[in-house]
Amino acid sequence: MKWFLVVFAMVSTALAREQPNIVVIMADDLGFSDLGCYGSEIATPNLDRLAARGLRSTQFYNTAKCHSSRVSLLTGLYCDQAGSEQLTRGATIAEALGQAGYFTAMSGKWHLSKQPTDFGFDRYWGHLSGATNFFTGDPTFRLNGKPWKVPEMLHGKPFYVTTAITDFALDFLNEATTTEKPFLLYAAFNAPHYPLQAPEAAVRKYQGHYDQGWEALRQARHEKQQRLSLFPSPWKLSPRPQHVPAWESLSAEDKAWEGDRMEVFAAMVDVLDENIGRIVRFLEDKQLLENTLILFCSDNGACPFERTRGRDLKPWDPKSYWTYDASWAHVGNTPFRLYKQNQHEGGISSPFIAHWPKGITTPPGTILHQPGHLIDIMATLLDVSEASYPNQIDDRRMDPLQGKSLVPWFRGESRAGHENLYFRFGSDRALRQGPWKLVSAKRGRWELYHLENDRTELNDLAATHPERVEAMAKEWFRWAEEVDRAPPRHLKPVRDAITPLSFRKDTRGL
Repeated sequence: MKWFLVVFAMVSTALAREQPNIVVIMADDLGFSDLGCYGSEIATPNLDRLAARGLRSTQFYNTAKCHSSRVSLLTGLYCDQAGSEQLTRGATIAEALGQAGYFTAMSGKWHLSKQPTDFGFDRYWGHLSGATNFFTGDPTFRLNGKPWKVPEMLHGKPFYVTTAITDFALDFLNEATTTEKPFLLYAAFNAPHYPLQAPEAAVRKYQGHYDQGWEALRQARHEKQQRLSLFPSPWKLSPRPQHVPAWESLSAEDKAWEGDRMEVFAAMVDVLDENIGRIVRFLEDKQLLENTLILFCSDNGACPFERTRGRDLKPWDPKSYWTYDASWAHVGNTPFRLYKQNQHEGGISSPFIAHWPKGITTPPGTILHQPGHLIDIMATLLDVSEASYPNQIDDRRMDPLQGKSLVPWFRGESRAGHENLYFRFGSDRALRQGPWKLVSAKRGRWELYHLENDRTELNDLAATHPERVEAMAKEWFRWAEEVDRAPPRHLKPVRDAITPLSFRKDTRGL
């Protein structure tokens, strides 16, 4: 009998080890073109290497906002469908994979209700807030459910949130290797979300890099995207909008200020990439990389919100609070229009990289042009782990899973995509059906685009196809009411005209 139990244990362990380890990495406010492998001039060698050895997508969608994207990634549902921050109708990837024998850990930004340890994560370190000071943190930091006071130094280095997220992620991974379980790590970095703060050496690396201004940089990124063959069609670069001034119209003082804050953003992305490299090297050193599925994504497009305070302070001073605005966000979302919060392509399109040597059989560096969405991550992880989707956890009854597995992508196959992809945040809304996209910004009139021909949304076909606009609008409202359970204030009809958008403001003296 003892012999049988030993053999059974050995077989069970062997089967468990066949389940892939999983690392899901989410960046915060990272635009479509902010990585080198998506067109950027910022040094991102570690993510570029994952893309070169794995695959990346040019049509991967988020929800255009921080907390709603986190809900969709974690649950495989649309935000309000899952119960929004409360997750009353959504199971998390940690709860699902924990039931399948996974060690589950999270490090980083939560931005939802309660704490990750209340939703299936065995280990957690990070901040519960939606944004934090990168040098001093805030009172919401937690370690495994308990308050954690931010120190001046951590592991012999000055405290910096991006580095600390990785420090604890590696601690959790190291603990996971002492178990017989496969692991799930969710690393939710706060970078490059504002405030724009970075170590002095990292900022000085980019000194002078952005003196040419946003128009020249956007053109350079678009040209690099074309050299990388990122797009199957030569879509036009969307033009500079009226709310972004011409670079040459700025004073010398304003040009210097604008260049300075883009240098800090670049430094934050650089440090983010460096820390992702630390995770990859850990997996390599432990000989775990071969059977670890790494997924990288961002929660929304680049952010246009101007909330700068203390622009006379250096960005490595913890008292500083810089942001950039729509002008550089327009660069971040190259070649698309609009930004975080908007459901135009600039708000909802972001990088997606998958790396899994044992499980991805497509040629290294494959670029995919099939639409995917954050809601698909839960279904993908259930697929590769052979876990089951929970119907109920305690008193929470789950809505049916909305996402569809991305595993066919890993085999180089076309997958049966979504008949409808639904988008909403606040009064911004959209619906995608095949190549057609209906979209409205701030309840402005519906716009209609054929994305196969016009991904940068420059040729509005609403007047040409009124019957399609009417049918898709009706379908959007059905999804909003019956599936997403959107609040009534977000169900008002659109206006008859495009809503004017304004983003920039003067921050002198703030």
